[in-house]
Amino acid sequence: MSHVKAGGSSKNVHNNAGARLGVKRYGGQKVNAGAVIVRQTGSTKIAGPGTYISKNFTIHAKSSGIVSFKKVRVSKFTGKTVPRTQVVVT
Repeated sequence: MSHVKAGGSSKNVHNNAGARLGVKRYGGQKVNAGAVIVRQTGSTKIAGPGTYISKNFTIHAKSSGIVSFKKVRVSKFTGKTVPRTQVVVT
């Protein structure tokens, strides 16, 4: 006979809330200064003119204006270029 109970599996413990990531203001929409445009994990989209990026990679509007998105090629430190979407507020 065993002196220790068997360690059972717990199946219903992964119920964390979502991080609410994604694009918050789309192309053509008006934004005020400081408004959140994109919440993201890592730098999948990059900050262009009129925007800035915070420490958790959230892109904010630096000034009031209209949001637009454009495709750019960004050089990595290895010399390889990768496609990225640049967020611009004009």
